[in-house]
Amino acid sequence: MAAAKKTADKAQDMFTEAQKSMEANAEKLGKGIEDVAAFGQETLEAMAESTEIAAKAAEQLNADIAAFSKQSFDETVAAAKDISTAKTPAELFEKQAAFATSAFESFFAQASKWGEAMTAASKEAAAPMAARANAASDLAKSYAA
Repeated sequence: MAAAKKTADKAQDMFTEAQKSMEANAEKLGKGIEDVAAFGQETLEAMAESTEIAAKAAEQLNADIAAFSKQSFDETVAAAKDISTAKTPAELFEKQAAFATSAFESFFAQASKWGEAMTAASKEAAAPMAARANAASDLAKSYAA
C-alpha cells in the first residue's frame, strides 16, 4: 500500500509540474502574441511615417520643379527679347550661345540640387522602416534566448 501511495504521490507531483509548465508556456505564448501584435502596430505606424516623409518630399520637389520651370520660362522670354535686338549675325550667335550656356548650367545645377534632396529624403523616409527591421531582429533574438 505504501508503494501505491508513493507512486500516486509521484504521479501527482509530475502532473502538478506538467500543469505549471503548461501554464508558464501558455503565459509565454500569450505574451508572444501581444508582442507580435504590438510589433505589427508599430510597423504600421512606421510605414505611415515613411509615407508621410516621402509625400512631403515629393510635394517639395513638385513645388521646386514648378518654380524652376517658371523661372526658366521667364529667362527664356527675356533672352528671346534680348536676342531679337541683335544687330549682326555675330551678335545674334553670341547672345544665343550665352543664353544656351546659362540655361544648360542652370538646369544641371538645379538637377544636382534635386538629386541631393531626393537622396536625403529617401534616407529620411527609409529610417522608420530600418528601425522596424532592427526591432524585428531584436524581437527574434529575445525569443531565441
